[in-house]
Amino acid sequence: MNSILSIDRLKPAMLALLLAAFVTGCASTPEKDITAKWSATKLYDEAKSEMDSGAYDTGTKYFEKLESRYPYGVLAQQALVQAAYGHYKQGDRAQALAACDRFLKIYPNNPETDYVLYLKGRIDFYENDSWFASLAHQKLFERDQAAARRSFDTFKELATRFPHSKYTPDALARMRFILNALGDYDTQVALFYFNRGAYVAAADRAQQAIKNHPNTPSVELALAVLMNSYDRLGLTQLRDDTERVLKLNYPNSRYIVQGLPKRRTSWWALW
Repeated sequence: MNSILSIDRLKPAMLALLLAAFVTGCASTPEKDITAKWSATKLYDEAKSEMDSGAYDTGTKYFEKLESRYPYGVLAQQALVQAAYGHYKQGDRAQALAACDRFLKIYPNNPETDYVLYLKGRIDFYENDSWFASLAHQKLFERDQAAARRSFDTFKELATRFPHSKYTPDALARMRFILNALGDYDTQVALFYFNRGAYVAAADRAQQAIKNHPNTPSVELALAVLMNSYDRLGLTQLRDDTERVLKLNYPNSRYIVQGLPKRRTSWWALW
């Protein structure tokens, strides 16, 4: 009798364990992949539809499935391009750049190569929530310029290899912007040093700005920093030579009359 009672008392616990095991088993069942039997064409069409509707995450995943399952053919090549764009739109810069580099390595002569180069340049151009869009609110000497230089090099490759591409005019405009920004960067570093009494460092950085970015708006200020640095260092002849160059190229320069600014004055603030 006692034995029967003990078994009866165990039944609720056993049922609970069985129910828990059943629920766990259901939870661990892998989600069915609805794309498993899709053809390459259907995968592409569905991925494109998702991307067009703004569902970049789903669209990108579909394109990656397409490229993985059907690695040969035009659709696979296009899928890699679209996956790169999808990662870019989602702000996943590393994945987007990796997809671009992979495409350029595997398909160097593909008709989409000019676009992929343009996209790659754009990705670096807008690194970290648009580095360039926020320049007016940041101290450039506190920023890393590596992405800007990579972007310039990519746009330069595009313009060199595909001078008649529809993306080249915009790439050239962005190259000019990058050069101006980098010239301003070097000049602001020079001004930063000057205002803190580091006149040798200021002169060196001003010379670097003039040498590396000779046709940018920042050259005027760079010459003024160089001239004043020489003056503070007691290098009279070099100061006079630099002043002549400044007056020759910028006869109405405000830096001749007003002196150097205490705060940064960016080239884009003049427009």
